Parts: sequence; C-alpha cells; structure tokens
Amino acid sequence: MTRRGNHELRVDMEDFTKSRAYARYSSFSIDAECDGYALHVTGFRNGGANDALAAHNGRKFSTFDKDQDTWPNNCAKSFLGAFWYANCHQTNPNGVYRWGADKTIHAIGVEWYRWKGHDYSLKSISFMIRPVK
Repeated sequence: MTRRGNHELRVDMEDFTKSRAYARYSSFSIDAECDGYALHVTGFRNGGANDALAAHNGRKFSTFDKDQDTWPNNCAKSFLGAFWYANCHQTNPNGVYRWGADKTIHAIGVEWYRWKGHDYSLKSISFMIRPVK
C-alpha cells in the first residue's frame, strides 16, 4: 500500500474527558512481508500528543504467533496487542480497550505513552495515511 509514492501519517486520539491530541509524521511507509512489515516514520510534528512512534521506527510487526520484537519475551503476548514493538512499547493501539486510568495490569491498554502514560487507555485512536505530492 505504501510502496508507490510517499505517504504521511496522522494519529488522532481522544481520552475519556474529551481531550484530543494528535501526532503527525511527514514520512510513513511499511516494508513488505518478507521484511517483517517493518515500520518507517520520520518528520514528527506535534499536535499535543508528543512522539510515541520514534521508538518503533524500523521495527518489525509482532503478533502473538510471530515474535519479531527485540525483547527476550513476546511483547504482543505480554501486553495483549500486536504492533511494531521494540523493547516493548511507547504506544499500544491494538491493546485491550479499557476505560481510562487503570493500573490493574500494567501497560496493556490502548495507549500513547507520551501523552497519557502506560496506565491510561484511550477512548479512541486512529491512524490515517495519505499520499504526499
């Protein structure tokens, strides 16, 4: 999908108090399956959320059954999601949907660490890409 031309990414998010923020990246691409669907994001612009994807840049996509992260354990299993984990995450958009602040189980929610921390699960998060001319 991103192999033809340049793309940008915008990540919109909202918490349970109706506060909103975003992060924008002027360059976004994902490698082919044979390369582990590696993520490439650069050109961060802050919309209040701060940059939680820099730590994931260049990482392969990890799932419960395909551990491609750099942590000795499987980040997807440990944090109940699937993402471009490193050691493990600054964001976990595919985590467990919880209702805001919840310290019951550390860092398993729908999180954007640089905005709300590891123990606040967001109400919504959207990743949107578009071609750049």
